[in-house]
Amino acid sequence: MPHLTIQYSQNLEKTIDVQGLCNVMSQEILAQRDSQGNRVFPIGGTRVLAYPAAHYVIADGQGDYGFIYLNFRITAGRPPELVKQVGDALLTVLRAYVNPHFAQATIGYTLQIDEGPEVYDAKEGNLRALFL
Repeated sequence: MPHLTIQYSQNLEKTIDVQGLCNVMSQEILAQRDSQGNRVFPIGGTRVLAYPAAHYVIADGQGDYGFIYLNFRITAGRPPELVKQVGDALLTVLRAYVNPHFAQATIGYTLQIDEGPEVYDAKEGNLRALFL
C-alpha cells in the first residue's frame, strides 16, 4: 500500500493523457514526507492504476461529460493531519493536471481516501525487495 485507483469515463481519453495523470499522481505520493522528513509511503508498495469506464451516464446524460474518480487506499494508523496533508497535496496535483482541460471538456472529479485495518493482507512477489 498505498494503492491509488483511478476510474474515469472513457471519453476523457481524447482530452486527458491518463498515463500522464498516473505518473504525476505517483510522483506526488512518493514525494510525501511526515513532520520528521520520513517517506510516508513505501516505494515498492505504491500502485497507481487507471481503468476507463466504457459504459457510463454522468449527470443528466445529455452532454459529453467526463468524470474521474480517484480512490486512495492506505493502511490505518497515520495521524489525521498527515492524511489531510496527503489528500491536499494529491488534490493540488489533480487540479493542476485536470483543470486546464476545462476549456475542452466538462469534467467532474472526486478524490477519496480510505483507510482501515486489513482483515486479510497477503503480500508476495519479488518487487518489494528492489526498494529495501
